[in-house]
Amino acid sequence: MDKQIKYILTDIEGTTSSVHFVYDVLFPYFKEHIQLLTQHAQINEVKQAFAEVIELAAQEDGEHLTTTEEVLEYLLKWANEDRKITPLKALQGIIWKNAYETGAIKGHVYDDVPTALNQWRTQGLKVGVFSSGSIAAQKLLFRYSDFGDISTHFSNHFDTTTGSKRDAATYLKIVQFLGIEAEQILFLSDIVEELEAAQQAGLQTIQLLREQTKPDWPNTARHFLEI
Repeated sequence: MDKQIKYILTDIEGTTSSVHFVYDVLFPYFKEHIQLLTQHAQINEVKQAFAEVIELAAQEDGEHLTTTEEVLEYLLKWANEDRKITPLKALQGIIWKNAYETGAIKGHVYDDVPTALNQWRTQGLKVGVFSSGSIAAQKLLFRYSDFGDISTHFSNHFDTTTGSKRDAATYLKIVQFLGIEAEQILFLSDIVEELEAAQQAGLQTIQLLREQTKPDWPNTARHFLEI
């Protein structure tokens, strides 16, 4: 590892965790249990997310949603399209929280990840997460992982409230927040467009080649212990 690196920023899907876990476990669970949101309608986070859905539907499609069922239908539409929309991600996190806490779901993490996290922290490195999934959902995945609670390894979490993962300006915001030189941050992801954006912001980058990921970046690793 480059001796100048002080901070490792990692993606989740296709990087720390399997894409299949997200698409075959988390997303279907949300769709099957979306009606549970009607029981949480008075929670401030749910109220705010619903208001954002209504606003976005009006802005994007000229649709005027007036009932909870209409909001849920829009959420299902966006979920099926895998839209990276903040209110959808927030509400997914609320549904998944119950699933994790009851043991219905355990967060998938590749077996090299906990070992690498331990090694990096021993070396004095800090580690953060940047995923399109909400910060709450990120923390749940690592708190209730296949390897127990590994959430304490992460110093920071970033999601779409910071900005798009394919926009260099988002990574500049993260650099500013961390107060670390951009070239001292290593970003890990399987997605080339994200790596390009991070590189444009001055971060060092490595593409993870999990599962069927196509090698399409100068620096690659098959797993975390290769980094």
